[in-house]
Amino acid sequence: MATEPTMHPGEIGPMTTISGRPVDTTYGPAEIAEVDYDTHLGDPGQYPFTRGVHAEMYRKRLWTMRQFAGFGSAKQTNERFKFLLSKGQTGLSTAFDLPTLMGRDSDDQLSLGEVGRCGVAVDSLADFEVLFDGICLKDVSVSMTINAPAAIVLAFYIATADKQGVPRDQLRGTCQNDILKEFHAQNEFIFPPAESVNLVTDTIEFCADELPQYNPVSVSGYHIREAGSTAGQELAFTLGDGLHYCQQAVDRGLDIDSFAPRISFFFNSHNDFFEEIAKFRAARRLWAHYMKERFGAKNERSMWLRFHAQTAGCSLYSKQPYVNLMRVAYQAMAAVMGGCQSLHTNSMDETICLPTEDAVTLALRTQQVLAYETGVTMTADPLGGSYFVESMTNQLEAEAREYIDTIDGMGGMIGAIENGYIRREIADAAYRYSQAVERGDKKLVGVTDFVEKDEEPIKLLKIGDDVEKQVVADLQSVKAKRDSAKVKAALKQITLDARAKKNVMPALIEGAKTYATVGEMVGALEQALGRFDTGQIA
Repeated sequence: MATEPTMHPGEIGPMTTISGRPVDTTYGPAEIAEVDYDTHLGDPGQYPFTRGVHAEMYRKRLWTMRQFAGFGSAKQTNERFKFLLSKGQTGLSTAFDLPTLMGRDSDDQLSLGEVGRCGVAVDSLADFEVLFDGICLKDVSVSMTINAPAAIVLAFYIATADKQGVPRDQLRGTCQNDILKEFHAQNEFIFPPAESVNLVTDTIEFCADELPQYNPVSVSGYHIREAGSTAGQELAFTLGDGLHYCQQAVDRGLDIDSFAPRISFFFNSHNDFFEEIAKFRAARRLWAHYMKERFGAKNERSMWLRFHAQTAGCSLYSKQPYVNLMRVAYQAMAAVMGGCQSLHTNSMDETICLPTEDAVTLALRTQQVLAYETGVTMTADPLGGSYFVESMTNQLEAEAREYIDTIDGMGGMIGAIENGYIRREIADAAYRYSQAVERGDKKLVGVTDFVEKDEEPIKLLKIGDDVEKQVVADLQSVKAKRDSAKVKAALKQITLDARAKKNVMPALIEGAKTYATVGEMVGALEQALGRFDTGQIA
């Protein structure tokens, strides 16, 4: 096992970023003396893409405005989708409930009390047909936040498009499908790490052949940051995960340029305005370097780090929830000035409940004001050349490289997961930040300081027990009407293909079309792949 260096910038204090990066009073030419414009920056749209992946950035096309949606039944979420589209949203972003995320059906005993609570309940293709009723998948980009059973949910999506008559090569959107970060931070995994990554590789291979406009994996630092990591750790572990997926696909025989242009990323946009902008810029430069130097990519699009950003959920508080509107606005501006391609702005009530229609409308309006009233869209990389931002970009790049080298020394990301390295680094960072808040070195407006004694409660969205009863009844109806023999044969084929290490996507799509459920198809995969629990991490 490689030596584990302490790579975090330092202890957090009043004059550091929230990651513990010391901030000087002023910055000047000496801080960026080593920066060569052509080598380290380049114009927007030029290698190494530090300043943006497109030459004109938002002058030509705005970022996609997405608001996370998904609660209760498929019918309720379909209504929310249509509401958001009517308000000017330009892409759909789907949240699934906990049972679906864990690969369990709504009628599973362990699902009791969780169905539809924190996202939409999806059990079979029947739910997807309702979810997108009246919404043509050819006309809208759809993002799906799901990981362990992502291949199954992607199969539902493809089967729905097939039934709508939409050619697969016209489908646009993203499946999060980043299982590695589940082992780092979020814990919504089912199968062992290596076997889980193999499923991700199946989706990459399948989409490269049949869904050329679709992003089969969104490598996600967001949840790593939500778990308490620093900005540098978020950057390093996210890129490390992306490099691992690319290596697995190349090892399978895929040419890097056949799939890398459709690998996308998902980052957190936190409170520390300049550190976040620098993080996004460093991410682009690093990814371009690794794609070109490590993998020999020839296509410039393979070197583009295209990313979705979401404002920081962990920065929102139930105290004085209207203050969350201001937090979200500044975080959103950092994401835009950092060059995001897609953005979700959290609703002010998301720390308390699923967003109400009023709250989600305000969150969307935050993006629209940013796009149409502030002027930040007129210039690509408006802070490029800032001594402060360029210095911090360099620092974050150096920190991330050191982390990635350490992970490589452990045999790669699977080794770093199995020996517990990633989890320990994140836990240590979270502890340092909590200490800084307790000492008063970092203030939280309305929480630790400027507290109001009497607050008016805000309107909350509540999911009633009747939703679960209806979802379970609908599922039982689907099971009663389907052809059981076809379901059984489809499930058997899924297990056989997984055991034979064949790409399981065709079998999963056929399973979806028989109305096999999420839980049933997870069970079929589990027979071949096994199941994993956190006790297997050092």
